[in-house]
Amino acid sequence: MAQTKPVELPDWLELPAPELPAPLAGFGKPIPHFEVQFFVRMLFSALVDADFVETERFYSPDAPRGWTGSLNDLRGALGNHLSRFGPPEGAVNQLRGEVLEGAGHAAAERPGLFSLTVPTGGGKTLSSLRFALDHVQQHGLRRVIYVVPYTSIIEQTADVFRAALDDADAVLEHHSAFDFQDMEDETEAERIKLAAQNWDRPVVVTTAVQFFESLFANRTSKCRKLHNIAGSVIVLDEAQSLPIPFLRPCLAAIKELTRGYGCSAVLCTATQPAIYKEDGLKAPEALLRGETREIAPDPSRLYDHLKRVEVVKLGRLTNAELAERVRGRSALVIVNNKRQARALYDDLRGDGVFHLTTNMTASHRATVLGEVRRRLQERPVLLIATALVEAGVDLDFPEVWRAVAGIDSITQAAGRCNRNGKLERGQVFVFKPEEDYPPPRELQINAEIACRIMAEYADPLSPDAVNAYFRALYWSSSADLDSRRIMGRIGESGNQLEYPFADIAADFSLIEDYNKPLILGSGPWGMDEDAQRLLSYSTHAGAIAHALQRYTVGVSPKILSDLIQIKAASAVDFC
Repeated sequence: MAQTKPVELPDWLELPAPELPAPLAGFGKPIPHFEVQFFVRMLFSALVDADFVETERFYSPDAPRGWTGSLNDLRGALGNHLSRFGPPEGAVNQLRGEVLEGAGHAAAERPGLFSLTVPTGGGKTLSSLRFALDHVQQHGLRRVIYVVPYTSIIEQTADVFRAALDDADAVLEHHSAFDFQDMEDETEAERIKLAAQNWDRPVVVTTAVQFFESLFANRTSKCRKLHNIAGSVIVLDEAQSLPIPFLRPCLAAIKELTRGYGCSAVLCTATQPAIYKEDGLKAPEALLRGETREIAPDPSRLYDHLKRVEVVKLGRLTNAELAERVRGRSALVIVNNKRQARALYDDLRGDGVFHLTTNMTASHRATVLGEVRRRLQERPVLLIATALVEAGVDLDFPEVWRAVAGIDSITQAAGRCNRNGKLERGQVFVFKPEEDYPPPRELQINAEIACRIMAEYADPLSPDAVNAYFRALYWSSSADLDSRRIMGRIGESGNQLEYPFADIAADFSLIEDYNKPLILGSGPWGMDEDAQRLLSYSTHAGAIAHALQRYTVGVSPKILSDLIQIKAASAVDFC
């Protein structure tokens, strides 16, 4: 603003009185800085996307862009898919049917904020999709954006949607690990690549990292899609996973999308976080319960009727004691770090014992999960894993052993126990690991608060206990809900509206990953011949890095340095 200059207009030229754009209309003083900078982002997105698309039309008029189907057809396909299940049999399926019906009724409500509070295994995924498509159809909205917390579950969610909608082209799967090279149809691969640039599809499945970091980005590649978020139904799956250090800017973005850009947002979770003013959240961005409509019919009743596990609180267990307790059993054991998972696996190694951590490549993990699911149908399976198995992974064990963590994590772990209600009650054993295997530093406070909640509540997974946990977590003296001062810096921009877009983009990073990528060059989970050729001959660094993600694991800088020193690894220059 300080660099602008007034322009003298000729006397004969009359311009209409300027009007504020709709998202900024009605504000007085002080300047609504968050809303103004958000509008600038949306305007920038529309401009750069239009520029790219028009340039593409000129130089590549036959580029395979766009989707030719109709939202009515998608809703019809979903109805046909759901009808194949027939009348629900059994108590669990009847309750899932109630949730599905509730989603259909709630879709008629005016756009805005919604919550879908359903215990794990209660049918949240398809119910939320039904609500979203019905809501889009009834209110003339444009698309559904389904936001999942982890890359590890996005493929599974996208596959469920493709099967339910009977239109693979309608569903865009957009995240860092998606590999267009895997697609045999080159034209289809190009169509998806183009759609990912600006989310030009009716159903987008993406990650929380991709979604929120794009909303605070400054580069054209990430900002192009923003204007296509307007007029969408945004389903935030596992909403309790909203990152605490960025909670205030994330909530502000959700509120602004629903206030000024015609969006509806659905907080979809088994454990609604205490992000409401009525819960005592002091942040200005706190939501209001009176403005958030619940989709599920009577969540408390659903919890009582869908309760399929009991929590057994244990004391401290050494690795040797834990190994002896689970040896020979069909169980899922979830611990807080990869070292402990590997140590336990080494103690228990044998037929029917499996290991699952991020020290394995994505393709390796998928193969292990497939084998575990297959064997669970026939015989006992013992799976030793880290928290990556908790969200969105469809497994059903008679018992789960969970190292103490946040109540939200324990709830997710419980969702892998007696998932289909085959037993009257499954058992979730919560234990303290030996001191050599503490929770990650950033989750230490979660585990400490969970221990207090488990001491105070007979059922630590009940709605009251979960609410008390989140209240304590957000009110904790160590909880900083705007750790990078994103909201603070936006609010201090002054009358010149000099927003530090580049600095905010650099600081808004939901995952602080200090690990270094290690590419497996050979072996059953290493690079195949196509990847090796790409590494040898391609001149595009981005394409190489993207294609090699499925063969990559993250390791600490020290481990990588040690491997290079003993010549077990070597540095690769993509440039």
